[in-house]
Amino acid sequence: MDQEIKDKYIRAGKIAGEVRDYAKKITKPGKKILDIAEAVEALIKAKGAEIAFPINISINDIAAHDTADRDDERIISENDVVKLDVGTHIDGYIGDTACTVAWLPEHQELIKATERALEEAIKLCTPGTNLGDISAIIEKTITDLGFKPIANLTGHGLGKYNLHAEPTIPNVGFKTSYTLQEEQPIAIEPFATIKDGAGLIKESTEKKIFMLINPKPVRNQNARQIIKIAEKRNGLPFPLRWVPASGVGLRIGLKELMDKNILYDYPVLKEVNTTPIAQSEQTIIVGEKPMVTTKTDNF
Repeated sequence: MDQEIKDKYIRAGKIAGEVRDYAKKITKPGKKILDIAEAVEALIKAKGAEIAFPINISINDIAAHDTADRDDERIISENDVVKLDVGTHIDGYIGDTACTVAWLPEHQELIKATERALEEAIKLCTPGTNLGDISAIIEKTITDLGFKPIANLTGHGLGKYNLHAEPTIPNVGFKTSYTLQEEQPIAIEPFATIKDGAGLIKESTEKKIFMLINPKPVRNQNARQIIKIAEKRNGLPFPLRWVPASGVGLRIGLKELMDKNILYDYPVLKEVNTTPIAQSEQTIIVGEKPMVTTKTDNF
């Protein structure tokens, strides 16, 4: 990897880690998720990075792809298990990290299981490691601690303006010939639920995050407005709350874009048995001594 590119990954990761820690600090019972989202995304820009994806604030059985709406009135409860997934980039080079916060004692061991699995997986992020070994240690660590990994959620590689490059890194063991390469950027993110869970997620009908995949001319003014915002993202996702249009106009414009296959949507993902899910994630540059770009003293 070119040193200039590596430095951008490192800088993006440092900012992502700092912002994740800030998000964790301000996420408290009684707080609106909209206020959290706006504060976190403003801090990313204030620190000199760009937003790689809208902060995911996924509560309880929701695993991913949930974020605040423009007029979102949802408030964090002391009973909640809250996943905070933060992404930054410098010139397209990404830092991707997540943590889980909860306040009830019964949820703390679930969170620790994902953190421990992440720690064990990072140790294996060395050149030549078989990808299946990383997935196997994630699964073993979570199950040994009495929880279930989410089998159909994965970590992933990172590329320039590409949040989900090769390889895909499952959270359960599998057979593969794929091995990690020196200075390869990857994001490892164990997800786990309790024993009563299915250990699987399903797509819901809610869709709050979108990505431009096939730009083409459209007639609807609101659709053109959405495309204008999407084009500035260089292929990275955006939430509907960044779009000035609202109400019926927004829905009509969005429908045209989806009908014409101009946008890709990210459905909100939920645990099949509606059990709580925890998540932990770091970005790593593979090496004999793995470099965790998103690591801070707090995580």
